[in-house]
Amino acid sequence: MKLGAFEALKNRDFACYLASSFLWTVGSAVQAVAIGWQVYDLTGDPFQLGLVGLMEFLPTAVLALPAGTLADRIDRRLLLIVGVVAEVALALTLTGLALMGAVSVPALLAVALGFGIARALANPAFRALLPLLLAREDLGRAVAWSSTSWQVAMIGGPALGGWLYAAHPAAAYGATALSLAVALGAVMALRKRPAAPGGRGMGLVDLVAGLPFVFRHPLLLGAISLDLFAVLFSGALALLPVFAKDVLMTGPGGLGLLRSAPALGAVVTALLLVRRPLDRHVGRRLFQAIGLFGCAALVFGLSRDFWLSFAALGVLGAADMVSMYVRGTLVPLATPDSYRGRVMAIEAVFIGASNELGAFVAGSAAALLGAIATVIAGGALTVAVAAIWWRLFPALRQVDRMTEVGDFTGAGRAVKVAPESEGRA
Repeated sequence: MKLGAFEALKNRDFACYLASSFLWTVGSAVQAVAIGWQVYDLTGDPFQLGLVGLMEFLPTAVLALPAGTLADRIDRRLLLIVGVVAEVALALTLTGLALMGAVSVPALLAVALGFGIARALANPAFRALLPLLLAREDLGRAVAWSSTSWQVAMIGGPALGGWLYAAHPAAAYGATALSLAVALGAVMALRKRPAAPGGRGMGLVDLVAGLPFVFRHPLLLGAISLDLFAVLFSGALALLPVFAKDVLMTGPGGLGLLRSAPALGAVVTALLLVRRPLDRHVGRRLFQAIGLFGCAALVFGLSRDFWLSFAALGVLGAADMVSMYVRGTLVPLATPDSYRGRVMAIEAVFIGASNELGAFVAGSAAALLGAIATVIAGGALTVAVAAIWWRLFPALRQVDRMTEVGDFTGAGRAVKVAPESEGRA
């Protein structure tokens, strides 16, 4: 039976999952604002901001395949615990350094690398758990609730990080450690689940099995790669410290508000999706959302007014929420549990890590072209990607209803599609 909008929250494990996601995101957001501002404050160099993103991206790129295979072979809850414990230790290290006045750029980059390693280990397991907590037909609402929790955390977390950093860097890093520690408690409250079926191997064939699985199926490849290139080219969020300080002339508190704007737009959209999930033409909605994402980045790059920039970032977040909702529901439904950890790991490289790699690309481009030109060019390229992928992946744009998406088994049609002759909604 399909659950109502709020019935899913009565599920104990799903409630613990949401709580851990919320607190994990708050801690990560506070840490991101604090490290980003402190690096730029110490150096005044946007390239150094790009290096922070690179340090967080490299572990995901290197560890994605083994982490995804582990998530398909052992208790996913255990992997989560190990990853979050490591993050708590790193946040406490930063707190101690800040209290002693011993923070340096190399130390911040080293800690960013450590956070990247911990998240690379934990993220595939965390994302692969969600489809196991509720019935299949309730996954869309579960994704919307999970995204709402994440986005609410992204509204308060960055603003909190900016205000705490303005008081003292140690306050921001200490709050990160506290939030992550409570998130760890919520993870430990999850009930254990057996490892996914499909063997116990960790050989080369097992490590790379997710790659041919994704590349065999245009729907999965199209959905994952579309967001990869959209996020890779859109560097507005990565360059927010530059815009806050040099373009909009605001301080760390203003930076926190700007970082919260995308989440504000996203959470409003997510709550609407909880109440009224997308029912038809979901493939087309994905392409429309990516196009709107690029247009919002263009407006942000051209703006010199704080509140217009805030509004543009809000629209950007709303568009990104629709994209996350469609992809976050479609990809797990199209992937059997025995492959889900590895596919989630590949998706993390393509999408989650593209945020960090996109930050490096944006920082490098800004050092050469300037922050404004970089964001404007990135928005235009994102719109172009949406148009090109529309032609390259017809199976994705033709997806009609989420409920018609089934596990890929390597043969036959994986999804029912709406005829191209239907009206464009």
